[in-house]
Amino acid sequence: MKVLLTGAAGFIGYHTALKLIARGDEVVGFDVVNAYYDPVLKERRLALLAETARASSGSFDFVRANLADQPAVNRTFERYRFDRVIHLAAQAGVRHSLEHPHDYVESNVTGFLNILEACRYKGVPHLTYASTSSVYGANTAMPFSEHAGVDHPLQFYAATKRANELMAHAYSHLFRMPTTGLRFFTVYGPWGRPDMALFLFTKSILAGEPIRVFNRGNHTRDFTYVTDIAEGVIRASDQIAEPNPAWDAAKPDPATSNAPFRIFNIGNNQPVKLTEYIEAIEEAVGKKAIKELLPLQPGDVPDTFADVSELANAVGYKPATQVKEGVKAFVEWYREYYGA
Repeated sequence: MKVLLTGAAGFIGYHTALKLIARGDEVVGFDVVNAYYDPVLKERRLALLAETARASSGSFDFVRANLADQPAVNRTFERYRFDRVIHLAAQAGVRHSLEHPHDYVESNVTGFLNILEACRYKGVPHLTYASTSSVYGANTAMPFSEHAGVDHPLQFYAATKRANELMAHAYSHLFRMPTTGLRFFTVYGPWGRPDMALFLFTKSILAGEPIRVFNRGNHTRDFTYVTDIAEGVIRASDQIAEPNPAWDAAKPDPATSNAPFRIFNIGNNQPVKLTEYIEAIEEAVGKKAIKELLPLQPGDVPDTFADVSELANAVGYKPATQVKEGVKAFVEWYREYYGA
């Protein structure tokens, strides 16, 4: 298939593109390659995607542009006819959203609208897009279920991603455009973002510097290995969303619709306490961390835990990589990439 993959220079986008190229798909990456974090890391990912494509039956083209630039998005859809669109590009980061909310409107709202419009007018068979576990916000019922309400976000980042889900449903309803939203749970692994905990902790422990442990390490996260996420994304994209014939307007299910719309969690279904996560890093690094224990940060949720039964039932897959295994793989990559 010919697949448009936005955010191809990003962490999850890179791993998803690798899998698509390896199976023989024609991938068109779209990314602005901004400086939110080290652009050199992003450029290296892109170079490796091009190298992989040259050595496989798949292909990789790249469009360097901003999703908020509607003419650039439209030109891309005019140039190619896509069988699938996988939209992973977004302004990420909970902390950044507290200080720079306009960045999130431009990328996550305006950019997503441009993708929706292009998919509508070009008749793309299926749009799959990234949401986030952060939409669960103030919810405390565990594990988090797609069938629960999610209208109490705790940060602006989550609010923009929830807006994506609602925008997608409107297009699915109005134009019968199949859309699938995927709520990612704390993704980690090789080629990860430098602003995320695993990267920061590994870097500091190796340097003998203290790590900042918020909530004194007492919160839990459903840490999910990046290649597991990529596999789930591709399987969900392959299976076109359809209306739910059992959907009841008197008791509306937020995860499905009488339109071709659906939402899935993608998580490891095995929450791990932050202190245990740090122990796995220490074991992989071979060195103890110096911990600076701090209170919970504004906008953070104490715990996340994904119910992934809907994903498993729909596409026959759920993440399974254990944290120790995934952390070890990241540390090995980090040492090789940075010569640490």
